[in-house]
Amino acid sequence: MLEELLTAAVATGSAGVLYAAAAARVVKQYERGVVFRLGRLHGDVRRPGFTLIVPAVDRLRKVNMQIVTLPVPAQEGITRDNVTVRVDAVVYFKVVDAAAAIVNVEDYRFAVSQMAQTSLRSIIGKSDLDDLLSNREKLNQGLELMIDSPAIGWGVQIDRVEIKDVSLPDTMKRSMARQAEADRERRARIINADAEYQASKKLAEAAQAMSDTPSALQLRLLQTVMAVAAEKNSTLVLPIPVELLRFLEKGQEAPPGRIAG
Repeated sequence: MLEELLTAAVATGSAGVLYAAAAARVVKQYERGVVFRLGRLHGDVRRPGFTLIVPAVDRLRKVNMQIVTLPVPAQEGITRDNVTVRVDAVVYFKVVDAAAAIVNVEDYRFAVSQMAQTSLRSIIGKSDLDDLLSNREKLNQGLELMIDSPAIGWGVQIDRVEIKDVSLPDTMKRSMARQAEADRERRARIINADAEYQASKKLAEAAQAMSDTPSALQLRLLQTVMAVAAEKNSTLVLPIPVELLRFLEKGQEAPPGRIAG
């Protein structure tokens, strides 16, 4: 009789151990557990730690609650100003409702990926090339709103969306390079012309000052001679008065047979 009791106790203990091993589950800190009992959602979402389910009756699905980095494949489209571009992006999202992520959508990762690709194509068609190149922050916000709206019903929250790269055709790159070069040349010419204008005004003021003081012109001439002599010692400088040139010019304009006064 005692042996039978011991055998029954051992069998009961073994069955209990097997049952506990089959029913025991561990949910990690970054996970949440969703229990389905006979195919129906049962109870609340299981928190991290040790939990038990009914073997052969319950099924535990674990959902990762960490932020997921999802690269969006490059999408080719035509901008609003008729430029063909290829744009790729990256989406950062996380699950905020584990039950909805399992029940409301078959594969929330695939759903977010497809929605991101569709939204990216839509953004390309609604934007100009200049916006894609220089106003990405605004486009990122618009893209985030477009993806986040349907994702709320899937228990998913879009944390951030970033446009990574905008690829242009080689012909467009060369055209933009020529445009930038032409713009830089235009600005250089404007600056050079403005410098010439300012220099001419200063030279006119200097000429007026020298005309009022003839000795200043003579001093300037001597300074020029000294500068040339210091740099090129073999150069001979012969100053010619400007008045002599004017006298000769008047002599050429005078009629034949008359002496210019």
